[in-house]
This record gives sequence, C-alpha cells and structure tokens, in this order.
Amino acid sequence: MVQDTTNHLKSLYVSTVGSEKMSVVFSVTNEPSALIKALGPFQNNNINLTHIESRPLSEDPEKYKFLVNLELSDSQEEQFKKAIEELRGICGKECVQVLSRRDDAASAAGEVPWFPIKISELARFASQILSYGSELDADHPGFTDEVYRKRRKMFADIAFNYKHGEPIPAVEYNADELETWKTVYTKLSSLFETHACKEFQKVWPLLVQNCNYTKDSIPQLQQVSNFLKDCTGFSLRPVAGLLSSRDFLAGLAFRVFHSTQYIRHGANPMYTPEPDVCHELIGHVPLFADPEFAAFSQEIGLASLGAPDEWIEKLATLYWFTIEFGVCMEDGELKAYGAGCISSIKELENCVSSNSKKLPFEVENIVTTSYPITTIQPVYFVAPSFAEAKRKVMEWAQQIPRPFTAHYNPYTQSVELINKRSNCVKMIRDLANEMKTLEDAVMKLVD
Repeated sequence: MVQDTTNHLKSLYVSTVGSEKMSVVFSVTNEPSALIKALGPFQNNNINLTHIESRPLSEDPEKYKFLVNLELSDSQEEQFKKAIEELRGICGKECVQVLSRRDDAASAAGEVPWFPIKISELARFASQILSYGSELDADHPGFTDEVYRKRRKMFADIAFNYKHGEPIPAVEYNADELETWKTVYTKLSSLFETHACKEFQKVWPLLVQNCNYTKDSIPQLQQVSNFLKDCTGFSLRPVAGLLSSRDFLAGLAFRVFHSTQYIRHGANPMYTPEPDVCHELIGHVPLFADPEFAAFSQEIGLASLGAPDEWIEKLATLYWFTIEFGVCMEDGELKAYGAGCISSIKELENCVSSNSKKLPFEVENIVTTSYPITTIQPVYFVAPSFAEAKRKVMEWAQQIPRPFTAHYNPYTQSVELINKRSNCVKMIRDLANEMKTLEDAVMKLVD
C-alpha cells in the first residue's frame, strides 16, 4: 500500500535545509512500491526534496495524490527537466503538474506558478513580504518618529510570528493611536449614509453591535475575523508587510484577507501611504460580510491561482479599480463600495463627485489602465451592480491561460483543480445533491 511506505521514504528523501522554490503534484496507483518508484527520478537526478505529503485522490479511489517541495538551484535546471520527464513516464503526463515560485517560472515547459492548495499553506507568504512594517520611506509621516517606528516593528513582529490556526494576538493601542482612530472614524462615519453603498450601510451597524466599532476603541482583528466567519466564511490573517499581488490575491481564493494591524501616523490622520488598520477595518471588512461581495472577491482570488505573471498584473489592476476603488450605481446615484474610497475622506467625496472622471465598467479597459497609489484617483469605473461586475470579471477570467479551473472546497478549506473528466463528474454529482435539497425545500413551501 502507498501509505505504508510514506514514513520510510521521508527518512530517505526529505531534507529540512534551505528554502522551497518548486513544488510538484503527481498521482500514483495505490499499490506496493508505487511511491518509491515515482520518487526515483528525483533521487537519480540529485534533486533534494524538502517536504512531502499525500492525500487520497477523491475522483479515483485507486490512486493517491502527492505534493513534494523541492530545493532547486539554477545549475540543476536540466536535471530537474529530466526528472520531470522520467516522472511523467512513470505516472502519465496528465498526472504530473509542476508548480513554481521562481521569477522565471515560464522558462521550463509545463511549469505553472506555485499557488497554495490548502489554507494552511498561506503561511508560506510570511517570509516573502515586499517590505517589513518598520521600514518607512523618507517621505513617510512617521519616518523621523522613533516611537512610532518601534510600534510599527512590534505590529510587524506579531504578524510575522503568527501561525495558522492560532487566535490573532490582541493589541493594546496607545493614546496617540486611539486618538488617530477617533479622528478618522468620526469624520468618515458622517459620510457613509450619503456616499457609501447600501450593502456597506447594512453591515456597518452590525459591526458596531458585534465588534466594538466605536470612535473610542480600535476593534481587535480576531473579534472581527470571527464575525466575518459567521457571515460569509471570510477570515482575517495578520500580515507583517506588503505582499506581492500574487500572494495577496491567493489569500482571497480561500476567503482570507491579509490585514495590517498598525495605524497611520497621527501627524496626518487623513492620509496614509500604505494600508493600515483604519483602511482594513473601516474600508474592507464591512463588505467582506456581504455574501455577494465576498463571492466576487473570492472569484478574483481563484482566477489568480496559477496565472502567468502578466495576467496577475491585470488581475491586480482589476482588484484596484473594484475592491479598492469601486463605484456603482444605486437608485440612479453614484455610491462607493471600494475600500480605498470608503476609508479616505477626500477619496470618498471625489469618487461620487461630478467633477471626477467616470468610465463604464468594461474589464478590457480596466486591466490596461494605469493608476497612482499615493494620490487621489483620476478615474473610476462605474459598475451597474456587484452581480454585473462579477459576471463580467468571470467571463474575462476564462481567457487566463491555465491547464485547469480552480474550485474552492469550503469543507476541506482547499483548492481543487478541475482538469479531468472525473473532476467534472464529481462536481456534477455534488450539484445534483444540492439540487435535491433545494427541490425538497421548494416542495415544502406553502403557496
């Protein structure tokens, strides 16, 4: 049996040294020595394995799926290609998938940029942030404030040391931070009724009631995360700094939002050069509690998994003009739904003003539009509704060149790759069961 050999193989092949740059997913028949034979190409070509795990293949009970992480140097490119060719000869070409986190991911034929399969794998992003929380640019309002910089490092350390499954550590905010929050909260909340979309306005009082949203206290991420989990299955994960677009979008595929915990500098409470807890909790959180918006956000995340770099850039632009700076029509009036709009006084007033430039929500135009990140947005794309925006995004996402479709399984909190007929058959059966439940419910309804 395959599972009987796993522990033995770990002692032979698995190393804990070095960083994991590559992953390979393959499936083998559940028979004696099948896994040893499949791992032979790696050993024969001196490819070092750093991790291995297995699970049953849901669509074929006679097979097991394995994921191995590799430690691969640039000089081993040809050895790696040879090992993959040998592995495909053993398992079958369609049963081997190469995932890569290297910058030159397209250099080897058949490679797909690495992406997490299980929600716990989001932890791999922690050491791959683009900037650490205390590293401020010279023009940052807190650059010369040593106390503020130490606080930023403290928040970043909390996030950096966070482990999946643990409660997010509570933070005791100091008097200056609470005063900054009070200023931002008070001024923004006075505009929500006239400027924010109805979905936002529906959730806001629930946050006040359930998550301690008041002008005098900054909500704790864990309490807010629990609320979101109950509403839409979304959760928060603390982040130590800026993530790459690929990693950030991947989190959305699992309904996980990477959230900062620090707050902007009090010298200029109406401005922040990077996302902070005001932006996250006031701008993003309310709409993650809305089912339609949560689904829309997740669809963008799922579309990013395994996408080529140029398509990630397009998806990041799409995210910017929707989830960050989205505007929609509501009863004939412009309303903001983007977090960047809702968490900024100037942006919130500008996005619904007749003086700002508005364009129709056409995805092909959106993904080629450049945008500033530290000034007021010069253009907004107006969606008729969340549902229409989601429909257009999903139609556009079908163009992304991937050898599979990504489907999220909420029961296992993992991504399933739909790339075989058997995968489709399983999904059809699952849908059929759901339809039976719906049919039963409809039959019991009283006219």
